[in-house]
Amino acid sequence: MSKPTQSPTLARLPVRLDDKPNTLLDCARYLVEHAADRTALTLIAPDGTQEITRSITYGEFFNEAARYARALEKAGVKSQDLVVLVLQHGEDVLYGFWGAMLLGAVPSIFSFLTPKLDPDRYYESVRKLVELSQVKAVITYPELHPSLETHLDGIPTLGALLNITDLEPEGQLADYLDRAPSHPEDTAFLQHSSGSTGLQKGVMLSHGAVLNQIASYSESIQLTPDDVIVSWLPLYHDMGLIAGFIMPVVQGLHLVLMSPFHWVRDPLVLLKAIHHYKGTFCWLPNFAYNFMATRIRPPMLDGIRLDSLRAMINCSEPVRADSHQTFADFYTPFGLQPDALHTCYAMAENTFAVTQSALGTTPRLDIVDRDTLMEQRIAHPSDTGNGPTVTMVSCGGPVPGCELRIVDEQRHDLPERHVGEIALRSNFMLSGYYHRPEESAQAIQDGWYFTGDLGYLADGELYITGRKKDLIIVGGKNVYPQDIENLLNDIPGVHPGRTVAFGVPNPQLGTEDIGIVAEVDTEESAEQSQIMREIRARIAQSTDTMARYVHLVGPKWLLKTSSGKVARAANRQKFLSEVLGIE
Repeated sequence: MSKPTQSPTLARLPVRLDDKPNTLLDCARYLVEHAADRTALTLIAPDGTQEITRSITYGEFFNEAARYARALEKAGVKSQDLVVLVLQHGEDVLYGFWGAMLLGAVPSIFSFLTPKLDPDRYYESVRKLVELSQVKAVITYPELHPSLETHLDGIPTLGALLNITDLEPEGQLADYLDRAPSHPEDTAFLQHSSGSTGLQKGVMLSHGAVLNQIASYSESIQLTPDDVIVSWLPLYHDMGLIAGFIMPVVQGLHLVLMSPFHWVRDPLVLLKAIHHYKGTFCWLPNFAYNFMATRIRPPMLDGIRLDSLRAMINCSEPVRADSHQTFADFYTPFGLQPDALHTCYAMAENTFAVTQSALGTTPRLDIVDRDTLMEQRIAHPSDTGNGPTVTMVSCGGPVPGCELRIVDEQRHDLPERHVGEIALRSNFMLSGYYHRPEESAQAIQDGWYFTGDLGYLADGELYITGRKKDLIIVGGKNVYPQDIENLLNDIPGVHPGRTVAFGVPNPQLGTEDIGIVAEVDTEESAEQSQIMREIRARIAQSTDTMARYVHLVGPKWLLKTSSGKVARAANRQKFLSEVLGIE
């Protein structure tokens, strides 16, 4: 079991408050009074073939947020009412989020409808959320208003469906700050888990929990008043919402923001922003390291320097050593420091960070025996000369104020290096799941949150092996689907990142078989046969197991989560139902 250290207070952090704040609105009040002219945000957006930038001071930011507070108040929204934002990544969603909090309401950002999402499925997921959570108000754009009005018709708890055009010319910011909620136990906002059908369980986070997390994580990464955070991350998930929005705003830092859609189309925009604004921190999921090392060519980086980066932190997906190495090899000539690549394990239920690798050194690599890991669920250290191995990347030790355990199926503690479920306890955990008492009671027991993630502790640091529900057990061997998926990404003809692995029940043998669904770029039968042979061969060579089912599909077959990831559980169910006829 890892022990927590004492959580620091905000008084030690960049924004020096006279007293420790009770709520996020205390921080807003301080910034308006002491840093109104300081740049809060620089927004970068595409405009045809050009990019436009707009810088906003803290005074301007909170005055715009007050306009949203006034519109919500006129619509009858009151303290602790839930407000959902169906808005794109940009100014409106930022102002709307803080505007709801200025009123004492509880904002939650919903993923936005994109061309890749089925509109009927999307609107149905919005309706389910609004009904389940008894949402009081929804804020959206005029062009979405008719569709949302149709799909949300008849929900008795919904009091208002607002357009951004319904805003008042101004809101009385001073008045809202004066009567802002003052209780740290009040719910500040909801975060939602990623899902293939929209938002899932709403994670309730109190003002006190969020402030404790910001204090703790700022201490872990040694945040300073001069730091500049650059982000493209979606704001409807914890990494983007906390690290890429709430933390820099609360700490009075300069945040440089672009939309995820802009970044996907032009990943160079992130590097140009880091260079131009001297960015010091950036958070990325693991796939982005490979994406940026393969989609950008060296001539495109002419004149760009990354010397200012103190840390580029890998979070939200299992970290791969080869991804870090590929990225470092590519960008070191452009000023990236060797020790700038870091790791973090985080989740919405803990506000954000659970662990963080120590700045100033590279994350530890743990080379373990593959067969012992698969068959005994023990991470036994191995040298590369004694059989097949797996290289695990440390996610660092727990952040201050957080405690970790690794437990078995009965939730008994396991020894060091034994793989089990990760449990955590902190002073920045969720209060519960919104309107889901049964799920809350199941996940939180005796003050511990049981994450559903699998991993092990070694020398006080955490290593993640996968999700408990996704683990495939083949003849007693534990196979992690993300490891298989990573093996198949560079097979010619397989669309990168569009492969999903899962377990298929085999009742005759009393075990599971491996199932693979892969999106391919060809319809030629000979080419598809070659792809299937290569998939089977790689799995056999790397895991000493066989894939019984390999199913090749075309575009749009695979279901994705709201964050754009392939939805493993949903695609497993689709395969069982549509391909094997198992309901």
